[in-house]
Amino acid sequence: MSIFKVSIVACNPKNGGQITMPIAALVNTGSELTWLPGEMLRGIGVEPQRRRTFPTSTYKTVERETGFVVLQANGYETREEVVFAEPGDATLIGLRALEGFGIVDSRKDRFVAMETLAAFSRHSLPAQLPAQTFYKAA
Repeated sequence: MSIFKVSIVACNPKNGGQITMPIAALVNTGSELTWLPGEMLRGIGVEPQRRRTFPTSTYKTVERETGFVVLQANGYETREEVVFAEPGDATLIGLRALEGFGIVDSRKDRFVAMETLAAFSRHSLPAQLPAQTFYKAA
């Protein structure tokens, strides 16, 4: 997995005319949510909906506000919960946004459109599947 940045904009879902300037964001599949500067989000009228606690790489926790925006990047769009990043926090695109964009394969330092798997019933599976196909529940 490589490290790269893409340009992203956030739109207020209640008013599509309120949109941020493009900002470079690190693509980070290790983060569930997208982190964007809180001041930028408030600037387009996005209001925090709740506070969440996040673990850090240094085994500490931080508490941040989250809210909802429409994210746009490289011709893709998705509605996502985002973190109101504070000064000193990274600006990044998290895994949920990548899945929302339908581009979960970022191996080529660019977004790559992927097919989304449909849900299926275990009864519709072939009788013979390789053992590594499923993880055993603990």
